[in-house]
Amino acid sequence: MKIISTNIAKPTTFIWNGKEETTGIYKKPVDTPIYLSKNEVLEDEVSNRVYHGGYYKACYMFSAEQYPYWKNIYPDLEWTWGMFGENLTVSNFDERKVHLGAIYKVGEAAVQVSQSREPCYKFGYKFGTQKVLKQFIEHGFGGTYLSILEEGHVANNDEFVLVEQPENSLTVAQLFELLWAKEKNQELLKIAANSKALPPKKRMFFSKYIKE
Repeated sequence: MKIISTNIAKPTTFIWNGKEETTGIYKKPVDTPIYLSKNEVLEDEVSNRVYHGGYYKACYMFSAEQYPYWKNIYPDLEWTWGMFGENLTVSNFDERKVHLGAIYKVGEAAVQVSQSREPCYKFGYKFGTQKVLKQFIEHGFGGTYLSILEEGHVANNDEFVLVEQPENSLTVAQLFELLWAKEKNQELLKIAANSKALPPKKRMFFSKYIKE
């Protein structure tokens, strides 16, 4: 896997249900390295810290290989890297092979694969329709958040080097599917509920579905 675009956002305001709101989803590519800190990407807009930022959502990465699929559905949008609100657009990122809890060295930083993305109305607003939320979930490739174990700069062309692979884990794609599935796989639930790569609230969420 390799970074092909680093993306950050300035605060953008929009009107939703008659009220002015601010978002950091309008990320644009930058030519300079970006700094991954423990709780956020420095100089990147994080408007709602209840749902964004923090240790388990410090940085969001998305696969460049998913872009053609979405461009075909929404050809009239103004497409640039960062379209999905990701800080890192990454090539050769196969979510069916990358595992929750895996640790990578990239640039100066060390990162750990963390929780799935849960798209919200701001994502729908950017794409011009709330229908995209269901489409995003059904497509099954939601990217992943990263926890930052060692802070540092990352830049375009930096490669992800696997440092530690968890012994008993599920893939990024499996975690995303498990989050939304009506009938949840019991074995995967047990793995997710015990993964320290996930925040305690998310572990509790999965544990509620485990059948005794």
